[in-house]
Amino acid sequence: MKQLSLPILLNAKMRLSNFVGAKNNQIVALINTLFNDTHSNVVVISGDKSSGKTHLLQGCTFTAMDKQLSAVYIDIKEELPTDFLAQLSTNDWVCIDNIEDANNTQQQELFDLYNQIKHTQTKLIISTHHLPAELNLLKDLKTRLSLAVNFTLENLTDEQKTAILQSKMTDKNINIDPKIYPYLFKHYSRDLNDLLNAINQLDKASLQRKSNITVPLVKQVLDFDND
Repeated sequence: MKQLSLPILLNAKMRLSNFVGAKNNQIVALINTLFNDTHSNVVVISGDKSSGKTHLLQGCTFTAMDKQLSAVYIDIKEELPTDFLAQLSTNDWVCIDNIEDANNTQQQELFDLYNQIKHTQTKLIISTHHLPAELNLLKDLKTRLSLAVNFTLENLTDEQKTAILQSKMTDKNINIDPKIYPYLFKHYSRDLNDLLNAINQLDKASLQRKSNITVPLVKQVLDFDND
C-alpha cells in the first residue's frame, strides 16, 4: 500500500539508512526490530528542532512501504480531515509528526487510535519536541504516551551537519569549498533546516551566476556581514 493521499510530500532522501548520529543508531536498530514484531508497538521520539525527527519518521514510512506494508506519514501541522487519526488502525505503520501541535479533538482521536491498535500489529511512531510528561496534552493521552517506548534524539555535531550538507552538494554535483561550512556555522546559523535552506539558495545563485560558491557569494546571497 502506498502513502495515503494527503497534501504531504515524502522526501525520498529521508531513509533510515542515512539517518546519522552515533546514539541515534540505537533508535534505528530498535525501529528495524519492530518490522519482525507481530505485536502493536508505540514509540515516542523527542528531540530539538532539526534533530532529525521528520527524517526518522519518513524513513520508517519508506522502509515499511519497501516491505509492502501499509504505511502513512502525517504532520499534525498540516490540515487534516476530522476523525482522520482515529481511522488509521488498519495501517501497519502510522508515523505522526509534531504531536505537540495537536488540538484537543486530534488528541482525543490519537487516544482512540492508541486503544484501537492494542490487539493489532500496528506500529505507531510519534514525534514531539519534548517528552510526553512535559507536553500540554489530554491527561489520558499523556499517560499512555509516557508508558510507551520513549527515545530522545541527540543533537548533531557540526561535523555531522557538515556531512549532511556535503551529501546534498554531492547529490547536486556541486563543488564547494569545505571552509564554507564552518563559516556558515559561525556567521549564519547552526540550525540544520536553516543551513539546508541556505545551501539551496547558494546552489541556485551559483548556477545563475555560473560561479563557484565562495564566501563573498555567501555574504551576498544570505545578506549578512562578516563579524
